[in-house]
Amino acid sequence: MRVSTGTTWRNWSGTVTARPRRSFAPATAGEVARIVTAAAGEGLPVKAVGTGHSFTAAAATDGVLIRPDRLTGVREIDREAGTVTVAAGTPLWQLNETLAGAGLSLTNMGDIMAQTAAGATSTGTHGTGRSSASLAAQLTAVELVTADGSVVRCSRGERPELFTAARIGLGALGVVTALTFAVEPLFLLTAREEPMRLDRVMAEFDALVEENEHFEFYWFPHTGNCNTKRNNRSPGPAAPLGRVAGWFEDELLSNGAFQLVCSAGRAVPAAIPAMARVTSRALSARGYTDIPYKVFTCPRRVRFTEMEYAVPRAAGMTALRELTSFVDRSGLRVGFPVEVRHAPADDIPLSTASGRDSVYLAVHVYRGTPYRRYFSEVERIMTAHGGRPHWGKLHTRTADQLAAVYPRFAEFTAVRDRLDPDRVFGNAYLRRVLGD
Repeated sequence: MRVSTGTTWRNWSGTVTARPRRSFAPATAGEVARIVTAAAGEGLPVKAVGTGHSFTAAAATDGVLIRPDRLTGVREIDREAGTVTVAAGTPLWQLNETLAGAGLSLTNMGDIMAQTAAGATSTGTHGTGRSSASLAAQLTAVELVTADGSVVRCSRGERPELFTAARIGLGALGVVTALTFAVEPLFLLTAREEPMRLDRVMAEFDALVEENEHFEFYWFPHTGNCNTKRNNRSPGPAAPLGRVAGWFEDELLSNGAFQLVCSAGRAVPAAIPAMARVTSRALSARGYTDIPYKVFTCPRRVRFTEMEYAVPRAAGMTALRELTSFVDRSGLRVGFPVEVRHAPADDIPLSTASGRDSVYLAVHVYRGTPYRRYFSEVERIMTAHGGRPHWGKLHTRTADQLAAVYPRFAEFTAVRDRLDPDRVFGNAYLRRVLGD
């Protein structure tokens, strides 16, 4: 087991820095258990980190930090049960590549593969889907180390109360060491990407959701332009993006050129509206067919800061109209597109889609750009519609406010009180969002 002292941990976006007393890189659940037991005996808090793709301080600690570097790999593929068990620190790209090599796939996923399996599920990472929900909703079992050093496994049939809460646990219930996902035989998705006017997308949103297995769109502030994406299962044949075309559009344009545009906009904010009009009009339609993770995900090289809220589906377009109106009259210059997705209701207490079909609205700014006024107004709009913030993205909500929009909030905190009464896994973020 690797141990280090005096190290500094930073998240991907640079919004969080932590200086733990000690950092460990365990390889087994047993090693994690020994770390937790020793830290609790010293009165030190324990937090596990992933790859740092959360924008909040959910994993920050000045106590003991558990790194994911060696807690990786696929443990078991059970074809009969239709499941895969993976160590918690396994990055999603590795999980997806392993599954594809075995002729299997997750049903749905978000658009980034850099996160660890535990980090993505614990914060409620999601994609977009008419009937397929977040990564956490695809879990069938969770293994975690609790505050007393026990290695505990839970599922719908074994410790179901813990399983219900632990799928999105925010690191508050223990250190997740392994996860079991439902999987299915590998399939093909056909992606259709198409520019569209914002007023049309909003008018036809419900129909677009119902007509497609996965629908999402990006609105370019200061314009009436969107880029839409529809992903639907296909009998084939596979028709992936060509290597040159894929590099040109996903790397050169979406990352390299966009990086230059963002840098220019940060230096000269007044130029942002004109640049947005040019870049949004430069988009063209394209289609391709490939295995799921190559369609769902895309490289994200440009670093940013993000806030995302889930509102009831019926309020989604109303909230977006209010957001566009604010941007138009605010005088702000917003250089990043606004991302809009949706998900069906699920049964996870702290899921942003818990008990209700949801629309997600995500706002971003280029790293280093002031964001407080923009994000503050977005948060005001979203909370007025009963919005729930993504646990891994910036927000200012407190436990009392969150309890009012999560009907099962007390159910989660009761499990936490029972498992970790001394708050071995606590930190400032959890005190704010869950209470003492």
